[in-house]
Order: sequence, then C-alpha cells, then structure tokens
Amino acid sequence: MAKNIPGEAASADGGSAPNGGCHLTPHAAQNSASAMAQAPLLQLTDISLTFGGDPVFSGLSLNVQPGDRVALVGRNGSGKSTLMKVMAGLVEPDTGARVVPSGTSVGYMEQEPDLTGFATLGDYAAEGLGPAEMYLVEAAGQGLGFDPERAVETASGGERRRAALARLMAQDPDVMLLDEPTNHLDIAAIQWLETELKGTRKAFVLISHDRRFLEELTRATLWIDRGAVRRQEQGFRGFEDWRDKIWAEEDDARHKLDRKIKSEAKWAVEGISARRTRNQGRLRALRALRQERSGMIRRQGAAAMELASAPTSGKKVIEAVKLSKSFGDKQILRDFSLTVQRGDRVALVGPNGTGKTTLIRMLLGEIAPDEGTVKLGTNLQVSVFDQTRAQLDPDMSLWESLTGDKEMRVSGKADQVLVRGEPKHVVGYLKEFLFDERQARAPVRSLSGGEKARLLLAKLMARESNLLVLDEPTNDLDVETLDLLQDLLGEYDGTVLIVSHDRDFLDRIATTTVAMEGDGRALVYAGGWSDYQAQRAETQPAAAPEAKSAKPAREAPKPEAAAAKPRDGLSFTEKHRLEELPGVIERLEAEIGKLEQLLADPELFTREPVKFRKATEALTERQEKLSAAEEEWLVLEEKAGG
Repeated sequence: MAKNIPGEAASADGGSAPNGGCHLTPHAAQNSASAMAQAPLLQLTDISLTFGGDPVFSGLSLNVQPGDRVALVGRNGSGKSTLMKVMAGLVEPDTGARVVPSGTSVGYMEQEPDLTGFATLGDYAAEGLGPAEMYLVEAAGQGLGFDPERAVETASGGERRRAALARLMAQDPDVMLLDEPTNHLDIAAIQWLETELKGTRKAFVLISHDRRFLEELTRATLWIDRGAVRRQEQGFRGFEDWRDKIWAEEDDARHKLDRKIKSEAKWAVEGISARRTRNQGRLRALRALRQERSGMIRRQGAAAMELASAPTSGKKVIEAVKLSKSFGDKQILRDFSLTVQRGDRVALVGPNGTGKTTLIRMLLGEIAPDEGTVKLGTNLQVSVFDQTRAQLDPDMSLWESLTGDKEMRVSGKADQVLVRGEPKHVVGYLKEFLFDERQARAPVRSLSGGEKARLLLAKLMARESNLLVLDEPTNDLDVETLDLLQDLLGEYDGTVLIVSHDRDFLDRIATTTVAMEGDGRALVYAGGWSDYQAQRAETQPAAAPEAKSAKPAREAPKPEAAAAKPRDGLSFTEKHRLEELPGVIERLEAEIGKLEQLLADPELFTREPVKFRKATEALTERQEKLSAAEEEWLVLEEKAGG
C-alpha cells in the first residue's frame, strides 16, 4: 500500500525508467542541480497504479521543487488528471510513497468540483478563510468574473469551475495543481489568471489545452507517454521539438532491432542443424530480441478524423443586416451587420455573457432578432459542436451514443453506424477516434473531458456538412488532436463559425473576428485574435492631453489620472499595461491593508503559526509587487510623455 509521509526527506528524481519512472535528460539534470539542494515541496516515489487492466503508472517517481512552473502534458486518457489526483493525495496508488514536508500546503483545482453542502459560490470559495482574508476571494472573483452570491444549485459548470479556481487562488498554497483552469474562462479572465500566476512565487503544475497559456507560464514540462513520465527543464514552448526528437530516436532503435532480428532469424533457418549444439546461446539471444521487440509499447497514433464537405453551398452563406436584440434590460446587439461568404472562418470573441451563443443562433435563424433581418444562403447543411456536451447522455455507452443517433442509424444493423453515407462497424469507427474495444460498452460518464470531446467530434464528422458551428471545440483536446483539427479546418471546403477563448487557435484558424464588447456593441475585424488586438489599438481614440500632475514621484497613481494621459509614445501592449496598472496598484494596496490588519493580532503567531507565516510571506510579496508596479507606472508615464 502506498504511503503519505509528511516531513520525510525526499530523494532526487529517478533516472531513465522505461517502466514509468520519471526521466531526466542530462541537460535537465544539470539545470535542476541547484534545485536539488532544496527539499522538494512534493515527492512521488515508485508509484504504481492500476484500474482493472493495464497499469496507468508503474514505478513512477517525480519531484516538485520550490518555484517550479510545470506543464503536465500527454494524450487524452493517458492519466494526466489521475496523476494530478495522486499528487494532491486524493487517489491512493497501489504502491509507492507520496511525501509532503510538514507545513507545506498543496492545493488542487479539479475539473468538476464538488460543491455539496455550500449555499453559494462565495461560501465554497471562502471555506477556511477568516473575515480579514475575504478580500482574497473578492479579488479573485473580480478577475475571474464570477458572482459569489450565486446559489450553487443554479450555477453552471463554468461558474462552479471559476469558484474552484478563486478558492485555490485565495488559499495561496505552496503548490498549486491546476487541471484545465482556462476551460470556461473568457480571454480577459485567462489573461488575469496568466498575470497572477506570472507574479506568484509558489510552485504550480498545469494541465491545459491552451498553448499560449502554457507557453507564457511554464519553465519545465512533465510528459506522460504510455505510462512513463519524462521531465524536461524547458517550458511548453519547446515540448513538440523534444517529443518529436524522442519519437525519432525510438523509431530508429526499433528499426535497428527489426534488422537485427531479421538477420539472426535468417542465420537460424539456414544453419541451425549444423550448429545446434554450440549455438544454443545465440538462439536464446534471438528469443530475447523477439521478446524485447514485442514488449515495446506502440505509440498511440493520431485520430483518423475526416471532415467531409456536403455539396457546395451558395456563395453568400449568411447576410445579417442591422440586427438588434435585447433580453429585458440587457442589450445583446445593436445595429449589427455581417456578411459571411462561403469558405469564411468567422470567430466570435468577448467576455462571458455578452451573447456570443445568442448571436450564432440568430445567424442560423434559430432566434429572431428584435430588429433587422437574417438571410441564409442556399443549400446549407449545418453541423454543430456544442461545448455543453448536451448531445451526450452520460448514462449511455459509447456504442449506444453512436447507434442511437437517428442520423447515424443503419436500418436492421445494430452494430453499424452510417459514416458520411457509408455503413461502418461501430467499434471500428470508435477506433478511428482512438477508443479501444473495451471502452465501446463503457458509459460516457467514465470518459475524460478530452475523450468526450473526441466522441462529439466522431458524431459531428459522421455527417456531411458545408457550415460548421464550433462552440469551444478546443476544450480538453490534447495537442496532437488539436493540431489535426486545425489541419482539417484549414482544408475544409465549407464555412466555419467558431466561438473560442483559445488565442492561439483563433490566430491559426480565423479569417474574420467579431468582437462582442457588451452593451450591444459588436465590431467586425479582419483576421484572428492578434490581428483584432492590433486593429483595435489603432482605432482607439487618444485621450486628451492633461497637465502634469504635481504629486511626488513615488506617490501611487490614481486611476483617473492614468486614464487622462496621452499614450502616443507607447506600443499597444504598453498602453494596455499603463491603463491597467492603477487598478493593480489599488488592489495591492487593499490587500496590504488587509494583511497588516490580520498581522496586527498579537496572538496570531502563537495561536496559528502557519497562518502567521503565510500572511507574513504574502505581505512581503505584495509590498514588492506594489513597489514594482509603481515603478513600472512611472516609467510608462514618462515614456508616454506624461
């Protein structure tokens, strides 16, 4: 039975271990030598875990060091979330030890948090915090855009996840384990979280499908591949080159072994009778080579996904003219026009709640606008990918989910499905999307988030279409499947409407971006996310110049003062940063005040020494951040000509 051993000294990461041990390259070992001098914050040693079949992990060992910023990557179903639960102490491995030094806290944000027993999202997010620490939940709530007063029973899955993330950020543990933290966040909230994690000194491990998020934040990569965990002391930006190099070396070693087996087998057939006595050792070696070859675990291939275009639609797919829409007092759209031509890739972006899904439904003719007209082109065949997974019944098996779809049903054939007009065996079709035969009869609820996304894609791609509607298609997909989806969309002859908060995906796919900015404002820009940002910066009116402030050089800026300064000497990124810095400074000052109030309690040190230590560290960290933010504001103000 595995052990959780707080306070026990931890050994270094294990060496190369094809049976699942954490692999460190010589370069990685050199880079991590200084970190090895410190006691790990979390250590797994010789972990093995099996769920009624092949081992998920065997002999796995890894460390999380102070200051680590780690991307945890791997194919869907490879065990990323399971490994994170082992690290969090929520899943007990069959063998091995989990070591967390005494006084070290580990926080975990899971994909589907359990809010049972809590009346509101705020109650859940604030569990374990004192009154003087409530500002931490409020600050996280503002950044993430969730309402602490929202009743748990009426909260959506996305709101629950944002509350779980706010809870983790407020607790400020020594090690943060974040499983898909950007799912259901809009881009503004993702950028807020990115800024917070960039500024923290705490260690964290991230599972995410969001390339840009991982590239911006990580300095090391843990890669789960066929039960083995390798570590590289380089962030996600270098992952694909590293992965491809390892795979190329594997292919070369397999090829050499195949040639050696072929040569030895030829010798055995041609000369075995004449040399039977004195060459038994060579025959045993041949058997050993064959066993080694059969023991090699094949890599999981790419899903055999295919998008088949229906007969060509009309050249003009959608024409929307002067649309307006309100729900009660909430204005969704005002005087909005858009023409979508055949072959366009139109992305809808904006904060959650601005009406992106409503606009798509209006463009498809499912909801009538209050004012304006929508005209659909001729010969349209629409397929929809729904981010809520509403097309999947969690209690159905994968088999039933496909064969029960009326558009995929083959009359009189209970074991076949209709795929782009041709019958296929249901298990064979599932295998094309990387499901094995044992999963065919398993319930949908047993799938990981990425596997559910693949099952939805299997249903979507069984049909011919010439207009695809993709609502958050990238959620939970692994890197390889995401790359394949991008390639398929690039080759697709039809038209695509996309709702996404994945900046990298938008830059690769979108030809037009509709930015929904709230209060009925929706503006159309050419290109993807980065193009939209650049064009938006060019069209922002410069604020009127104002006389210099007479305040002392080190006095913290006020929001109204910063907003009135000219910005002509700054890049777009610098302008944006200058505009947000007063709010950052104001928040840091509030947090410092709360921490000072907490530490003013003379009994805190003796009554709660751990809380006293964390509050002291947090106060020092925020004072340093405040000083840096004020200095940055002054530099940018001077550059802007203020």
